[in-house]
Amino acid sequence: MERKHMSAFALYQTLSIDEPPPVKKPPPQVPAKKKKKKENGVAANKVNTVKAQMKAERKKMRKKLLKSAQMEESLKGKTEQQQQECVNGDDGEALDALLADLARVNNSRDRASQLFQWLINPVPAKAFFRETWEKKPILVQRKNPDYYKGLFSTAEFDRILREEDVQYGVNLDVTSYTNGKRRTHNPPGRALPFTVWDFYGSGCSLRLLNPQAFSSTVWNVLSILQEQFGSMAGANIYLTPPGTQGFAPHYDDIEAFVVQLEGKKHWRVYNPRTDDEVLPVLSSPNFNQADIGRPILEVVLEAGDLLYFPRGFIHQGDCLPDAHSLHITISSYQKNSWGDLLQKVVPAALEIAMEEDVEFRQGLPVDYLTYMGVQNSDKDDPRRTKFFSRIESLIRKLKNYAPVDAAVDQKAREYLHDCLPPVLTAEELASSVQGAPARWECGQVVDVGTRINTQTQVRLLRAGCARLCSDGEAVHLCYTTDNSRVYHKEEPKSFEIKPEHTDAIEFLIHSYPKFVTVGSFPCDSAEDRVALAELLFERGIIHTAEPL
Repeated sequence: MERKHMSAFALYQTLSIDEPPPVKKPPPQVPAKKKKKKENGVAANKVNTVKAQMKAERKKMRKKLLKSAQMEESLKGKTEQQQQECVNGDDGEALDALLADLARVNNSRDRASQLFQWLINPVPAKAFFRETWEKKPILVQRKNPDYYKGLFSTAEFDRILREEDVQYGVNLDVTSYTNGKRRTHNPPGRALPFTVWDFYGSGCSLRLLNPQAFSSTVWNVLSILQEQFGSMAGANIYLTPPGTQGFAPHYDDIEAFVVQLEGKKHWRVYNPRTDDEVLPVLSSPNFNQADIGRPILEVVLEAGDLLYFPRGFIHQGDCLPDAHSLHITISSYQKNSWGDLLQKVVPAALEIAMEEDVEFRQGLPVDYLTYMGVQNSDKDDPRRTKFFSRIESLIRKLKNYAPVDAAVDQKAREYLHDCLPPVLTAEELASSVQGAPARWECGQVVDVGTRINTQTQVRLLRAGCARLCSDGEAVHLCYTTDNSRVYHKEEPKSFEIKPEHTDAIEFLIHSYPKFVTVGSFPCDSAEDRVALAELLFERGIIHTAEPL
């Protein structure tokens, strides 16, 4: 009897339909043969059920095909008020040519601003941050499917699956959203093309997490953009089959730039439901369609288009029946609010205030429990007014003890740990420790040593690749050049700086992008200047004006 092929999706459905991994239960005390017969029967029933479901879905897809043209036409006819803000873009510059041009830009901050302008073009960056950032969605329609060509592709997706160690749940999620239910279908282990593409063929969406670990172009783009935001720039890749949806409506805790790379996708974006959900601290759970109201923006995003929406804006995207969709969501500004900074400032300020101000150490009134607290909140008691007045006075005084710069340094440490390492240009490679000529040749080691002297010209590798941070006892130099492309795979990179060297580090940081001679370092001696330069060179933090 011929055995019918069971897709990966169908096989998964015979195991579980819930998002969490199945809980292992102790086997029932029955003979092994009887157990196997029972399990095979259940599996066969589930496979038939899944196949029937997929057949029904394909029937629905054929019906949707008849409606897709009308949907696109109706969406194109929506007014600007319905779509918030829609901008028509121009042809732009090919990404590979742009990145080559940016490699010749002397200042990495200028590099970042130019790349960001390309991303949102033709919207001026200053106007974007003034009028749109954290406030409302914006749509850029370009009518140019090649605008983002070279950033990522389905061919690159396939190459990564074949050549890289992609793990389910770590690097790749397999998802579906049908009949109002969002499910994750990740089996254990490595995601190989045979199984992954079988899932896709069965109507499942694929989400590639941390694509910068596998794609050098995505790594390059994000490592540049992080300097524009002063916050980690991350990304996910989404590949969705025609006529399907992979995710339920939800909002995120990041600023999202949806870049359509291939095909097209139908998007709906909704206002935050309440003031509490404006710029939220955390992402939402999945919503039901009845929970979210009417969309403020509904559009078909085509290759070359861009959709931005702030954190807190509910969104969902589904594929039209006649095309797949590949997009990358570039994100930033997770946990980068005033409140996140104050979470570091206020506890430290209170600790300092209690050490230095006796008013913070004075005891509470002996009878305060009789008139304060929830059970007493409705009382009209003058003692409550006096108590609140005292609290208000202490809070006002607290600002005098706030170690704001130290708290900013804590945030900076976290940011530098989040950062991607820089992608070096050919010139930077030749003039940095990564391209140093030390090697094994003819049975011996040659060209060992940095050969730095007081006349050597140096500068930071990037404007934001290093920062002085104090923990109150010592000063450390935190840096990004040894970070991993995989998020937090490495411990934070830093080392202690001698007090007599802090002025020289500040001099280097503030001199960027200019090259300065090692002899101009404000150190006590020429030996100190050279020793500090050699240390920074060996850590990959500085490079020289000319190859050594």
